[in-house]
Amino acid sequence: MSVRTCRLFAAIVIVVALLALRAPAQYGSPAPAPKMDNSIPKGLENVGIDQKLDTQVPLDLTFTDENGQTVRLGDLMHKDRPVVLSLVYYQCPMLCNLVLNDMLRSFVAIPLLIGKDYDVITVSFDPNETPKLAADKKRHYVRSYSGGGRDERGGNATNGWHFLTGNATNINALTGAVGFRYSWDPKSQQFFHPSGIMVLTPDGRIARYFFGIDYEPKDLRLSLVEASQGQVGSVAEKVMLYCYHYDAVTGKYGFAVVSAIRIGGVLTIIGLTVGIVLMLRRDRSGGAKSIPAQN
Repeated sequence: MSVRTCRLFAAIVIVVALLALRAPAQYGSPAPAPKMDNSIPKGLENVGIDQKLDTQVPLDLTFTDENGQTVRLGDLMHKDRPVVLSLVYYQCPMLCNLVLNDMLRSFVAIPLLIGKDYDVITVSFDPNETPKLAADKKRHYVRSYSGGGRDERGGNATNGWHFLTGNATNINALTGAVGFRYSWDPKSQQFFHPSGIMVLTPDGRIARYFFGIDYEPKDLRLSLVEASQGQVGSVAEKVMLYCYHYDAVTGKYGFAVVSAIRIGGVLTIIGLTVGIVLMLRRDRSGGAKSIPAQN
């Protein structure tokens, strides 16, 4: 490259550098990035679910069932059956229906049966709702669930899925016990509330929480088997439960590697033991045949 060419190239570089330096002054500094508003919208500050695992639900609370009868919460629970508890309000325009619909989806997908292996209690947290609204909801969801021969297999959703209403005192006692926080919005005339369901042990202690509106059938099945302390579910489900552990943060069951290794180790030892026994028997029988007959 000639000296003239090198000088021309250097001049071009200098001009480009000067233009780059002058650009901010000429066109102004770049606009600052918009600030992200991470604050909780007004009205949602006190809405959420606080996990209170192993807390005893007050079983002496009374509600009104879908038939207009006063019922005691504890009387709806059986000594050998866990309970799925959901808190909704029947006139909710969207979210509560999503909760109930996904509950139904999971109930239909698992082999355990409502009214035989577990029960369901759905409670409205709106004290102004009536037993008629509860009856309408029950009619729809029980009819949708009871198809597919579930009643013939021993299920009884009519007696096992309860839709309740109640007064503010008992509703507040129940929602407070399970950590369900919600608020009324006068402007929209709707409740601000979280979504999720709880699994209770047969004696009314909180065993598991499931958040959102997507309740995996596998997770629900395992939680029911676990909450019943092995009283419901097949042997395969109980073994599966051993391989999975509950994550309280996500409200889901994850694969427990350590448990799987233990099970694999036990099966390996059993296999080796059986193999050694068979080999010893084969050697002994073979040795006995090889001994020559004595005159």
